[in-house]
Amino acid sequence: MKPCASPLDYETLTAWWLGEREDEALEQHFLGCATCSQRLEALAATAQGIRAVVKNGAIELALTPKFLEHLKREGLRIREYPAQPGATINCTIRAEDDAVVSRLTAPLAGVARLDALETVEVAGRTERRRLEDLPFDAQAGEVLYAPSATELRKMPAHTWRLQLVAVDDKGERKLAEYTFRHSPA
Repeated sequence: MKPCASPLDYETLTAWWLGEREDEALEQHFLGCATCSQRLEALAATAQGIRAVVKNGAIELALTPKFLEHLKREGLRIREYPAQPGATINCTIRAEDDAVVSRLTAPLAGVARLDALETVEVAGRTERRRLEDLPFDAQAGEVLYAPSATELRKMPAHTWRLQLVAVDDKGERKLAEYTFRHSPA
C-alpha cells in the first residue's frame, strides 16, 4: 500500500464519520486513498466497540457532546441529568435505559486539564478516587459523564459526590461540586 501524501487528521475523519462534515473532495480522497480509508475503517470499528460497551454498561466514561449525539442517533436510550454547580440531583437508572449521563455545567474557560474527585457513600462505607484528564467542552462549559450502567444497576441507594478540579503547573483549583442521590429503580 502506498502511503498517503497528505493524510487526514483524526478530527477531520471523525467529523466526516459523524456526519458533521460533508465534502465531496473528502469523499473522493477516501475513494482514492487506501491509507485514509483504513484509518476511517479503524475509527468506525473503535466507535462501534465503544458503542457496544456503553450499551452493555460495561464501562464508565466522559463523553464529548458529539459522541453523545451520535449514540442517540444510533438508538441508545440515554437518561440525562443536567447539573449546575452546588446542585443535589435525585437520580436513577431504569431497565429501559442503556446509559445515564450527567451533564455537569462548570466554568471551564482557560482550563487546560480537568480532573474529577469522586466520593461514593454506600451502606456506611465511603470510597474515593480520582478521574484524570477528562474531555470537556470549554466553550459550552460542560462535562458529560456516564457511569457504568451495569455497576449502577447493582448498587443500592447511595450518594455520589463529584468535584471538578482544574489542574495546571500552578496546582489545582476547585471549579464545581455536585451531589447525586441515587435510588434503585
